[in-house]
Amino acid sequence: MSGGEDQRGGAGAGARGRTGAEANGQARGGAPVGAGIGAGGSSRQKQGGGKPRAHQGQAGARPGAKGGARADSRQQPGARGGAAAGRSPGGKPAPRRKTAREVALDTLIRVAEAGAYSNLQLNRALEDAGLSRADAGLATELVYGTIQHRRLLDDKLDALVAKGLGKLAPWVLALLRMSAYQLLLLDRIPPHAAVNEAVVIAKRRGHAGISGMVNGVLRSMERNLTELRQPAEPADPAKRIGINHSYPDWLVRRWIDVYGEETTERICASGNERPHGSLRINPLKLSRDKAIALLAESGCEASPSALAAEGVVVSGGGNLAQSEGYRDGWWTLQDESSMLVAAVCAPEAGMNVLDCCAAPGGKTTHLAELMEDRGQVVANDVHPHKQQLIDEHAERLGLRAVRTVVGDAGTLSERFAPGSFDLVLLDAPCSGFGVIRRKPEIKWTKSEADVAAIAAMQSKLLDEAAKLVRPGGALVYSTCTIEQDENERQVLKFLSRHESFRLDADWPERVLQPLRTSGIAGEGFGGMVQLLPQHFGSDGFFIARLKRLSEQPV
Repeated sequence: MSGGEDQRGGAGAGARGRTGAEANGQARGGAPVGAGIGAGGSSRQKQGGGKPRAHQGQAGARPGAKGGARADSRQQPGARGGAAAGRSPGGKPAPRRKTAREVALDTLIRVAEAGAYSNLQLNRALEDAGLSRADAGLATELVYGTIQHRRLLDDKLDALVAKGLGKLAPWVLALLRMSAYQLLLLDRIPPHAAVNEAVVIAKRRGHAGISGMVNGVLRSMERNLTELRQPAEPADPAKRIGINHSYPDWLVRRWIDVYGEETTERICASGNERPHGSLRINPLKLSRDKAIALLAESGCEASPSALAAEGVVVSGGGNLAQSEGYRDGWWTLQDESSMLVAAVCAPEAGMNVLDCCAAPGGKTTHLAELMEDRGQVVANDVHPHKQQLIDEHAERLGLRAVRTVVGDAGTLSERFAPGSFDLVLLDAPCSGFGVIRRKPEIKWTKSEADVAAIAAMQSKLLDEAAKLVRPGGALVYSTCTIEQDENERQVLKFLSRHESFRLDADWPERVLQPLRTSGIAGEGFGGMVQLLPQHFGSDGFFIARLKRLSEQPV
């Protein structure tokens, strides 16, 4: 499914929707793209007592908590002047507004208990709460940071909770994790503020016994911060990386087997960084240089992407999804790695193109733009309600070449004639391990069994997509994961089943140049590439281009 303007929740392994959702500039939810919330940043404290990293508020990123003692500026009932202050029109006292920490806690509980996607749940919570920009930034930071560093936080808390974490009520555990995140990893929130607010919340939600326990645990943590901030040093590399960077051992071991210990640690560290914001410029409306100039005039910091020819990296300047440029179709919010997929497809004007799993339309519309809106891009998705979303994006961008259909990607050959497309894109459902920055709960909710089930589904979808490629046409396969079973091995197995297809290394020079410069595509480049999240600070993505060679049956 396509990387477009909003982050999607993943489908189950047997579904035809995206399992590990691909991300874009606004994917993480909470603070809007370009909002610059909490521009002062809330520096994270490095494990091991290293120098804190200051993170400035940036587009598409997790804005930091506002510096200073008042980390969340709560509005109290009656704070405003006037006779009716703090009261509803009917004369009843207005309900107390939730603080940033309460909003974050509610979101964390919902994600943990109901399996809600963090970005979607946080967006809903912030819309309902009406927090200030700074407080919305704090809530966003607390949600993502707590989920992202869950294993590390549990490791530090476990020694301080006498009866063990497993016996705590879910909301109490979430509150302790959120508070420990502030104490251990955020250096601009005074410890007393984090502890006091946690105790207040515990009193409101529980009773004196719970608030006393919370107070005791967090006071003990505060007294031992120097020791607790030291990194864990178990002999097992997978456990060391897993604890210090908060990943499950099984996943770390898989990556060590493929990438080695050093690269795996870089992958894990990169997955805990804040994602930056990026836009894909619509070349049918304006040039990238013109767009950068317009963004600068509106207060954004904008620069050309080092990876994608139509890409612009942005920070600051307000919510770009609500900007005039977005409304008028000048740009689309999309991750830089995701932009490469349509570029690798290299569609030509007049072609007949199929995007098998298209919602919400990011790659579909990019294909149409590259085709100069001439020809046809059939955008298929299994979910009927997403058809309208794709149509709306195409209309916003002024594209008429897009035709949306609803159907299972596993049965497309029943709808379209064999060999009827010049180009077929299968942006397949996947585990989503390339977008952990934007959806950190993925690493806690996926399992090895999920990877195997997803890979089996991808295999069937590839076989189905291949039937629709004309002789001489191209099949492009992409995922937003870094799992070999879903990527390189998947493609090699496909080739062993389909003698009429070969890898195609004839990629556009504008795509290959930054990949060569960075050493990702070397002398032996054969037509597929694995982008890791640390390569360009963008999402982890896999892309393979294959060519159908003959009339031989698929």
